[in-house]
Amino acid sequence: MSSGEIGAMGELIAVRWLAAHGRKVLHRNYRGANRGEVDIVARHRDVLTFIEVKSRTSSAFGRPADAVGPEKQRLIQRGAMDWLRLLGNPRIQFRFDIAEVILTEGELPRVHIIENAFQMPDRSMAGR
Repeated sequence: MSSGEIGAMGELIAVRWLAAHGRKVLHRNYRGANRGEVDIVARHRDVLTFIEVKSRTSSAFGRPADAVGPEKQRLIQRGAMDWLRLLGNPRIQFRFDIAEVILTEGELPRVHIIENAFQMPDRSMAGR
């Protein structure tokens, strides 16, 4: 599989996992007006979650979440802020999660959700 196919497969598996575990998927592949992006927007009870999906065929080179560095976090945060603006900037709880999906040939996919994987910088919450 190509890296694009691995990513698409991982995202589909993550969406199915989230739905099976009581989370309501609201949107996939959201692209905001300010160059922000979020793989999955979902609701987990009363919390809006912005989820980055990272898929790998092996954990030999570290955890998938290790690929979500500061620059990627900023892209996701910009996407989240755009999403919240579309909602009229409600005062709701939200968080950033990472869905790690390991796709090892001959095995069932493994999904691990890291809740609150990173936070919004305080200064970006000014005016909310």
